Amino acid sequence: MSLALVFLLVLIVGIVGAVLYVIAAYNRLVTLRNRFKNAFAQIDVQLKRRYDLIPNLVETAKAYIKHERETLEAVIAARNQAAGAVKQASADPGNAQAMALLSGAETALTGALGRLFAVVEAYPDLKANQNMMQLSEELTSTENRVAFARQAFNDAVMTYNTACEVFPAVLIAGTFRFTAASLLEAETSERTAPRVTFN
Repeated sequence: MSLALVFLLVLIVGIVGAVLYVIAAYNRLVTLRNRFKNAFAQIDVQLKRRYDLIPNLVETAKAYIKHERETLEAVIAARNQAAGAVKQASADPGNAQAMALLSGAETALTGALGRLFAVVEAYPDLKANQNMMQLSEELTSTENRVAFARQAFNDAVMTYNTACEVFPAVLIAGTFRFTAASLLEAETSERTAPRVTFN
C-alpha cells in the first residue's frame, strides 16, 4: 500500500468520524433543548391549574368579605397578569426576558394571595367554609407541584446549558445557534408559598 493511499484512508476516516461527532452532538443538543421545553410545559400545566383555582377562591371569599373588594380585585388582576406572562413564556421557554416577566408576575400573584389569606384570617365563618378549605388545600397542593416542576425545568435547563458550553460541543452549539436558556428563578418574596391555614 502506498503512503498516499494510507494518508487518504486516514483522512476519510477522520472526516467520517468528525461528521458522525457533529451529528451526534447536534442530536444531543436538540434532545436536551426539547427536554427543557417539555419541562416548562409541565410548569405551564400546574400554573394553569393554579390560575383556574383562583377565581373559585375569590368567588367563595366574595360572599363573606364584601368590604375587601380591593383585595379581591388585586388577586384577579395579578392572576390575569401571571396568566399572560406564562403564555408568553410558553412561546419561548428559554428566553431570559420571558422568564423574568413570568417570575415577576408570579411574585405579584403570590403577594396578592398572601394578602387575601391574611384578610380571610379575620373572618371565622369564611375560614370554616368547606369550599374555602378545599380550594385552599388544592392551591397548596398545586404550589407544591409548581415547585417540583420548576426544579425539573431548572435541572433540564442546566443540563442543556452545560452541553452547549463544553468543548468541543460549544463549536457545534455556536454553529447551529443553540443559545443558552434561562432558569426560572423564584424572586426573594416568592421563595415561600402563601401560608394557607384554616383551623
